[in-house]
Amino acid sequence: MKTNLLIFFLFVALYSVAQINVDQIDIYRDTYGVPHIYGDTDKDAAYGLAWAHAEDDFETIQNTFLPAKGLMGMHSGKEGVIMDYLIELLRCRKTAEKRFNDLSPAVLAVIEGYVAGINAFAKEYPEEVLVKNSFPITVMDYLTGYNLIIHFFSDTGDILGKLIGNKIRTVDEVEMEKKTIGSNAFAFSRKIMEHNKTVLNVNTHQPLEGPFSWYEAHLNSKEGWNILGGLFPGAPFPMIGTNENLGWTHTYNYPDLIDVYELRVNPKNNHEYWLDGEWVLFEESSVKLKVKTKMGISIKVKKKLIWSAFGPVIKNKKGYFAFFSNAFENISSVDEWYHMGKARNWSEFETALKMMSVPRFNVVYADREDHIFWMNNGRIQKRPLGGKRFNGLMRGESSELINTGYHAYEDLPKLLDPKHGYLFNTNNTPFNSAHELDNLKEEDFRQLQLGFKESENNRSARFVDLMKNQETLSMDDFYRIKYDIQYPDSIWTPSGANIVFGANRAAYPNYKVLISLIQDWDKRGDTTSVGAAQWAIYYNNFLTLGPKGLGETERMEQALKATKKHLKKHFGRLDIQLKDYQVHQRGTKKLAVPGLTDMIAAMTSTPFEKGTAKPVHGESYIMILQYSEDGVEIETVLPYGNSRRASGPHFTDQMEMYARQERKKMTLDKNTITTNALRHYHPK
Repeated sequence: MKTNLLIFFLFVALYSVAQINVDQIDIYRDTYGVPHIYGDTDKDAAYGLAWAHAEDDFETIQNTFLPAKGLMGMHSGKEGVIMDYLIELLRCRKTAEKRFNDLSPAVLAVIEGYVAGINAFAKEYPEEVLVKNSFPITVMDYLTGYNLIIHFFSDTGDILGKLIGNKIRTVDEVEMEKKTIGSNAFAFSRKIMEHNKTVLNVNTHQPLEGPFSWYEAHLNSKEGWNILGGLFPGAPFPMIGTNENLGWTHTYNYPDLIDVYELRVNPKNNHEYWLDGEWVLFEESSVKLKVKTKMGISIKVKKKLIWSAFGPVIKNKKGYFAFFSNAFENISSVDEWYHMGKARNWSEFETALKMMSVPRFNVVYADREDHIFWMNNGRIQKRPLGGKRFNGLMRGESSELINTGYHAYEDLPKLLDPKHGYLFNTNNTPFNSAHELDNLKEEDFRQLQLGFKESENNRSARFVDLMKNQETLSMDDFYRIKYDIQYPDSIWTPSGANIVFGANRAAYPNYKVLISLIQDWDKRGDTTSVGAAQWAIYYNNFLTLGPKGLGETERMEQALKATKKHLKKHFGRLDIQLKDYQVHQRGTKKLAVPGLTDMIAAMTSTPFEKGTAKPVHGESYIMILQYSEDGVEIETVLPYGNSRRASGPHFTDQMEMYARQERKKMTLDKNTITTNALRHYHPK
């Protein structure tokens, strides 16, 4: 059966190339290098996207799919081979083979077109192929790699890190983690917008670079595609964005997606575990992984794989653990995203949402008919009430605990067209998403065991403050909120680092000046701010000291000591401005940027060079959409540029706009695009 499937998909991929007339695919590059791709069919447009994106970032696209062929270890050694191992451990190819019939013919055709485009580019530019014999890829290779990506969207990576690193809590060591990762989405209806347009703020806070950073593209076909938005390397179309009628975005949420099972292993035979009153054999196998060493030598490593009825098994110092993720049964989220982008109105968009295959993410939506919508989405298991479940961990001794289904669309928190005219999400609780009189009540959802972990954060608190007594908004008001760089009066930190704001300066004479700079700071993230950099350095130091088991007061003092040392060593003084510390850099271009972690206009930085820090996460793709009966007005900006080729003109050409909190105007209108395009060509 497996051989027949592979032959079938190889035939489909090769047949697809013959059916695509590349001379009928038009790529127009605008002033900022964004590709506007026109094809007769969606499949043609996907081919053009693959080609255009490969022109801008073929390396990252390859990194997405090398694990599917077991070749990441041949590219990046020990780090890469982990991805090859995960493909086998998580049975990604088996999932792809088992679930490919879940895909609609329309989306399968799109994937076929995309795969054909990538293969054509690799054939035309063999010198850019990272690993010999890694091309051509098949549709099945694509779906295998896609399934691994869905695992990373479904918390599999987090749970593997805890299991392998011996950080999982047993049933008796339950702990709730608080999350602070960012993304913002705001939707405002015409009932409160003074210019009588519906406004959507698309503002995900992804990494600024790497496999989960955004690429911007516009696809148009005679089959109804006319969509502009953001996608990750390897995606065959935008996953967030707008068409002529509607737009949507996502923010990260934290439903309970993973079930972890603590297994009881036979003390006399560790090949068996206890299930339903008897010892049952594990499914055991092995895989040979290829690794390229630093010396350039290729070696093979044999790795054991263990599976149970509950899923893959990891043995660590605390015992044997299995886990289940919705990604073991899911490659069809690509189908849902496809139909979201093809929807022409709210009814069709909701029909796409009801597929319930996107593994997680809040959805925030707006359209030209003045509908606004928010949903706390997730492919969440229906769990048995008697499962004795503690923060995702159960004793895996009964098959009654094995997943048997998922919650329906109707079960999940959502709001459509709230009375007070606005919706928002900043990765905060689902029960604060609108005006306080429009919000849902948590008690109405407790019996469903959806497992929400979100609380409030600085961004949600600040948004609520900014919207108080705001019955109407101008676009100036909107931009003031969207680009806000002010913390609330009381900064919330999950670690207790804010203890420094109440510290008695006289009690710490060695750090009196530094404490004063932090306490007297206006809590803004302006580039000229004094106090912002000091807080950022102190906060990072405080977090670093966490695992050492220090009390809050001792951690604060140690963090102050490290902060003072850092400032004196690298800057020669304590009173530096944020622009001295936080440097937005790519290549030779360096710019100051405003914002700090968990501000509405968020910017999270990591140590860079000479004591500075480089933003790596935060305002990663900004799209402002205004809908009216006349259509949609679009503004966007990326942190650097739309290409990752350092020698090209679009490597850094959006950096100044980004740093100044400005945007470029975009359009879906073909006449405007073709008239103003800097370049027009066909893929090969």
